[in-house]
Amino acid sequence: MLRSMTGFGHSEYTENDITFTVEIKTVNHRYGDIYLRMPKQLSVFEEQIRSLVSKRIIRGKTDIYITYDNSSSQIQEVILDEKLAKAYCDALRRITQSLGVKDDINASTLARFPDILKVEKQDNEEEIAPILLKAVDLALDELIEMRINEGEKLKESLFANLSAIEVFLGKVQDKAPFVVMEYKSKLEERLSELIDIQMADPSRIATEVALFADKCSIDEEIVRMQSHIIQMRNMLNAGSPVGKKADFLIQEMNREVNTIGSKANNLEITNNVVELKNEIEKLREQIQNIE
Repeated sequence: MLRSMTGFGHSEYTENDITFTVEIKTVNHRYGDIYLRMPKQLSVFEEQIRSLVSKRIIRGKTDIYITYDNSSSQIQEVILDEKLAKAYCDALRRITQSLGVKDDINASTLARFPDILKVEKQDNEEEIAPILLKAVDLALDELIEMRINEGEKLKESLFANLSAIEVFLGKVQDKAPFVVMEYKSKLEERLSELIDIQMADPSRIATEVALFADKCSIDEEIVRMQSHIIQMRNMLNAGSPVGKKADFLIQEMNREVNTIGSKANNLEITNNVVELKNEIEKLREQIQNIE
């Protein structure tokens, strides 16, 4: 299936009174970058989360937001920040000395200051890990479903672009054989204005026309363009990941069209080349959204 790089997934999963809420959003990006925002105590699971996500999302910028609530009966620990307590104590003593107020510093006073004492639960990593990864997996399921739906809509648009390219390329192909004939006719007209056409050397005219025909021949470019269109359709039907391959193929299509434009000395072909470039640019913009 073809997948867009834009999507959003959300999950809230609870097990054993442990709840994880996970939000994942992805946007277009040339590479596969993952940005995690989660509580500090979950940082030990970062590599596991990255590994899980990178297996399912190949390309795009991925932002992951995780919140966590543990209501299970775990062992609680009171943590003392001794350095902070000492700093508070020193500050209170300086106040006493400079202002001459009574010094009644005690443990109860210090304990009331912010961040001196913290109560933390001792999480069981072996219990938390599978619950966390399950929550991430559920959010990924929703995200990928959205990316697939968006990708199928993009596929329809891309196929429409390819069909338009085929139409304009067909017009170029139909006109190409007449370019040499028109050149020969114009050459004979110009010679007849200058000299008696009967006196002109037919072999010299034929040589000039042959050189022009070789110089302006676009048959190879047309065949390669048709091959590129077939390859692009096959890649899109095969499904993601195709983004980087499609980028390269579009560069080749642009190269062939530019060559056709530079070779073909014909206004009608030039106009169709402009339309081809316009359709290829639309194709390129849409491919930027594909994984």
